[in-house]
Amino acid sequence: MEERSTDRLARIALRAAIFTVIALLCWYFRSVLVYIIAAFVVSLIGQPVIRALRKVRIKGHGAPDWLLAILTLLIIFALLLTVVTQIIPVVAGIIREAASGSQALPDGSILDKINDWLVATFPSLGPDFDGIALLTEKLKEMTSFSAVTGIIGSVASSLASFAVGAFATVFISFFFIKDDRLFSRIVAAVVPDRHEERVGATILEIEGLLSRYFIGLIVEIIGVMAVDFLLLWLVAGIGVSNALGIAFIAGLLNIVPYIGPLLGEVIGVVLCVILKYTTGVGLAVDIWWFALIVLGLMLGAQLVDNTIYQPLIYSTSIKAHPLEIFIVLLVAGHVGGAVGMLVAIPSYTVIRVIASRFFYNWKPVRRLIPNREKPDGEEDEETEMGRS
Repeated sequence: MEERSTDRLARIALRAAIFTVIALLCWYFRSVLVYIIAAFVVSLIGQPVIRALRKVRIKGHGAPDWLLAILTLLIIFALLLTVVTQIIPVVAGIIREAASGSQALPDGSILDKINDWLVATFPSLGPDFDGIALLTEKLKEMTSFSAVTGIIGSVASSLASFAVGAFATVFISFFFIKDDRLFSRIVAAVVPDRHEERVGATILEIEGLLSRYFIGLIVEIIGVMAVDFLLLWLVAGIGVSNALGIAFIAGLLNIVPYIGPLLGEVIGVVLCVILKYTTGVGLAVDIWWFALIVLGLMLGAQLVDNTIYQPLIYSTSIKAHPLEIFIVLLVAGHVGGAVGMLVAIPSYTVIRVIASRFFYNWKPVRRLIPNREKPDGEEDEETEMGRS
């Protein structure tokens, strides 16, 4: 019997209501969702580690999964702790040295130049305007007792929230790493029975692609750091610790597509120039030639990233055309800025996999993903909806 239009409208209205309720619940419990997503990302990074640990056998016996999950988390956080305790202080030292040395740059103090520029640009300030005195006064206000107590309260609250979030993320990550099918089973439990098998396969495909992507991203950061470090140390001659700190800044900023590499190069050149002028490190050339050499070296490292690392990570890991990635990043940058560009590729990967498995008979999807191999017996979403 043909479905009546009123019944169809009622079904659509019911689905819309259910979707609205789910969206409101997700928004209300968004902090919990953030913990789950963060734990999911940690588990994706940890899956290759636990698979490698499972291959380790002692007298033919392997360790239980709960112990391997704990070891995996310890390895991940040991690497993170190494970065925080070893590289971050080097970066902070470089920034402090450059900030103190910037006062000794030629032709007077930079603060004096900024003050003169403000007076010339805004005559209403008056010739007696002293930006340094104003800044000092504001700093005194910020360091007053009431301000300090307020800051301490905010910091304590933030630390408490961070501690709760970190504990929740680690706790959830443990179970996701211990059982690599747990997340897919959770998602499959809330979908209709006729879609459960396909949803499970979709989640597994998404996990595989995102795991390769995040691992590749870490490899890219390390690779860019290594190339920048070697070039700045061996060619520019700015010293091991300085080269390591600037390379770390460039590698970390490189995860923000397009904007990050440019910002890393600018920061790297500025820091190198200030360090050379204040400490004398670097090549024995004119300061401007030195700046051009450092810029050329960092551009060379970026060229290595663009021609070797990025094609391997983006095209191979998520199986998307470079033009797709470029357009997605442009749209995400326009909508969400740098943060949008950071989450663009993982989000697009999820959408792409879902579209390829559930809406493949749509012409735009077929044209966008022409090489999609559908499992035998897999039907399109619209076909199943027509039968319902």
